[in-house]
Order: sequence, then C-alpha cells, then structure tokens
Amino acid sequence: MAGGFFGTAAESWRMFSGVEKRNIAIYIGGIMLYKFGLEAFNGSIVALATNRYDNEAKVNGTTARTFERVGLLVGLNQAFQCVGSILIAPLIKRFQTKMVLAVAIFVFAIFTALLMIIDAATGGTLKPKGAKSSDWSYYGSYNTDGMIPIYCLTGIAYGMVELIRRVIPRDIVGGNVQKLRRMDALVHIFYEIAGTSGAFCTALGLIPYFGNNFSFIITPICFTCAAGVWFLISRLGTPISAEEERSRLARTEKPNYIKSISASIFLFFQSIWTGGKIIFTSRRYIWLLPGYTFALYGHRYVENGVSPAIARRYLGNSAWSQIMVGGSNFGELLGALFVFLFTNLVTTPMPWLRLDALMLLIPWPVYLSSWYPPRGDVNQAWIVAGTFIPVSFGWAAGDVSLAAYIQATLARKEAETKNVSALGAVMAFLYSTYIVIYAITSPLLGRYIDRVSARNNGDIHEAIQNVAGVQFTIIAALMIAATFVPKGAVAFNPKNLYGEDLAHDVGQTYEKDRESSDGELKDEKAVMNAAVKPGGGPPL
Repeated sequence: MAGGFFGTAAESWRMFSGVEKRNIAIYIGGIMLYKFGLEAFNGSIVALATNRYDNEAKVNGTTARTFERVGLLVGLNQAFQCVGSILIAPLIKRFQTKMVLAVAIFVFAIFTALLMIIDAATGGTLKPKGAKSSDWSYYGSYNTDGMIPIYCLTGIAYGMVELIRRVIPRDIVGGNVQKLRRMDALVHIFYEIAGTSGAFCTALGLIPYFGNNFSFIITPICFTCAAGVWFLISRLGTPISAEEERSRLARTEKPNYIKSISASIFLFFQSIWTGGKIIFTSRRYIWLLPGYTFALYGHRYVENGVSPAIARRYLGNSAWSQIMVGGSNFGELLGALFVFLFTNLVTTPMPWLRLDALMLLIPWPVYLSSWYPPRGDVNQAWIVAGTFIPVSFGWAAGDVSLAAYIQATLARKEAETKNVSALGAVMAFLYSTYIVIYAITSPLLGRYIDRVSARNNGDIHEAIQNVAGVQFTIIAALMIAATFVPKGAVAFNPKNLYGEDLAHDVGQTYEKDRESSDGELKDEKAVMNAAVKPGGGPPL
C-alpha cells in the first residue's frame, strides 16, 4: 500500500508543470492552516452554543430549545455564505485571485476573534483548573442569541473563502480530468490530515484547557498565517497580453463598488438560474443534484446535527462531538487517498457515489436505535467516531471524484453561457441548494429533537432514529437511483459517460494554451497580471 501510494504520488507529481507544482504546494500549505483553524472554530462554537442554551434553560426554568437554536445558528451561517459569494464577485474582477483569497481569510480571522472579545468583556475567563465539564460559570454573561449575528458575519467570510476554494483547482491545473482528480484528491488528503488533527486537538486539548469560550484562540492565528501563505501563489489563470491588461485597467480604473455589488447580486441569481437550467434541462447533468447536493447535505448534517446531539444527550459532554468529527475527517482522508491511488482504475464518479450511499446507512441500524452508552465515558465517543469513518470515507471518495468530473465536463460548455461561467453557475446552484436545504431543515429537525428530549426526560433515541436513520435512508436511495441516470452508467465501473474521454478531450486545448504560456512566466509582472482574465475573474 505504501509503495503504491508513493509510486502513484511520484507519477502524479510528474504530471504537473513547475509552476503548477509550486502553486499546488503553496495552496496545500495554506489549506492545512485554514482547515486546522476552521475545525477549532466550528467545533468550539457548536459546543459552546449547546452548553450555553442548556444552561440558560436550566437557570430560567424553561424547556430547552438547544438543538433548534443550534440548528438555526449553523443554518444561518450556511445561508450567509451566499452573501459572501455575492460580495466577492466585484473584488475578483478588480484584483488578483490570490489577493482576494488572502484578504478574505484575514477578514475571517478578525470575525472569529469577535466572540472571544465579547466573552472577555462580559466577564468570561479561561477555564479554571479542575473545573468539571458541566461547570460553565466562567462563561461571559452575554445573551447566547448574540452568537447568531456574529456567526453570520463569519459565514460571509467563510462563503468568500469556500467559493474561491471550490473553483480554484481548474485555474491552477486546467481542464484535464486526470490532473483535476489527482490534485483534488491530493489537496483533500492534506486538508483532512489538518481537519482530523484539528478536531482531535480541539476536543482533547483546546476545549479541556481553555474552555469552549476560548478554545478557538488558535483560529485567528491559523487564518492569518494561511493568508500570508496564499499570498505567495505566483499566478492563477492564463496570462493576458499587455493590450488586454490596459483595456481591463481602463474598465476598472474607477470602480463603483455599490454598482458592482448590484451587478454582482444580479449575476449571482443569474448564475443560479443558469446552473439550474443546465442541470434540469439535461439528462447529462440532472443527476448531479442528488449526487452532489444531497450527499453534501447528509455529510454536513452528520457532523453538525447528529454529532452534537449524541455528544450532549447520549454522553453528557458536548465537546466530544469533535472526537466524532475527527473520526469523520479521518474517513474523508481515507476516501481521498483511495481516489488518489485508484484514479486510473475508477475513471468515473459512479462507483464512488454508490459506495457513498451505502456507507451512509452503516451506523444507524448498528447502534443508534438501541445503543445506551454510559454517560461521561469518553471511550463511547471514540466508538461513534469509528462508525463515522466509513460514512465519510464514501462521501469523500464520491466528492473528490465528482468535483473533478464536474470541473472537467463543464469546461466545454464555457462558450455556451454569457456573463457567467457554466462551471461557476452549476456549482453556485448545487451549493446554494444545499445551503437552502440545510438552513430550512436544520432548525426544524433540531426543534423535533428538543421536543422528544423534553417528552422523554432527555432520551432522544426516537428522534435520532428518524432524523438520522429514516432521513439518510431516503438520501441514500435517491443517490443510488441518480447514479443510473447518465448514459453508460449502468455498469458497475463504467469506463466513461456519454463516450467522453475527459482525461484527454477536454484538457487538450487548455494544456496547449498552458504550455505556450510557460515561457512568459519569467517576467514577474506578467505573472502577476495573469491572475485576472479580461472581463472578470472566476464566476459565481
């Protein structure tokens, strides 16, 4: 296995040009810092909100609405990611992509520090030595609902970073599906190494030592370092001529940001409309909705909906949800690794998506329906983390392979859409649909969990059986059905879909353009100018 991995890694690395290798290495360095800080922040916020809402209900003598409010908190954060993607469009048109990415992550760092500042200003302190996990007297005295607008602000910055992160691979390595799949898998491997270590460090080190209210103190530091690393990326996109650059500068010399925002909002909804039209009017793309959006929703609900509920109500310690998330991240790491190793054997996303659907069913009949663990036993959290590994293994394998397929197959449709990119439009529609679904269902399902908990004196087995077991069974059925929609997908491991050899057909033109431009990279000014294409940067 090790020899196969290093052999495949060496073979994959030789596929990339010198500039591509440099940018991939820098990008991976930044993404690891970003993911480590992100896990510390998101895990701490969910655990903090869970504890605070439980504590407020106890102090006030009211029925806890913990998971309804936590669901609303997370759902609104997801919704405000759309706002971030809208705000970033006019910036991309005027500045280099790496600059926008670096500034976005730095702004994200500032927003993550706000909650710690507010907590300290209202009497919050670091967790006292010897304090029990149920002792929250050191928290600040602010209203817990005040976390919602702050988390929404972080969602704006989060959306800006995530949008660029999802379309940047094709700018770095072009439209060749082999390069895309290998780069996506390679990035995902290191991304999940950082995510796994970040989740475990948060649950086992940061939260026990600092407390939930200050356990994400590492996040602004990691994000600021990531901004500095990403600033070193040499170029994104294809170099443009001096005449084209002068024309671009003439168009953007006196930007009206308000007008640009208005245009950006219009383009955002145009992107969603165009993406929906592409998906729903073609058999070639309609299966992407359950294959990508529903799968992503299910994965996120496991981590943000199911894990906190099990950690708090089953085990009595909300911080242990990050142990479960760490197991999930480790499963993602293994899934990305398998795609990386077997990219030539499995040439379409279909086998991985079917595996994803089947893996989604594993934990629920195994332990959730009849599992009554002893409270306060951290070993039980590790058992849950172990059962999450195959679930996230299947999702990551499907996500990496499908992302590369989407990026490659839509490359040939770029000339067919006006004002917006086909890739950006489809990704905007798929991701926005996921956000809308999550924003609506998360608080509603959270309210249901709270009602069952209140009715059964804290026992939520009935609720978990429905919101996890029944819901994920339906999602799995839809995903499996979707994998048989494209032409040529009936086979267990189809060689291609619609007879397209995306590894060569789509990438040839782009690769010729990329090779012809390599000689121009000696001039640093030309390299810097290459980051922005005439007429605008990466689309929504």
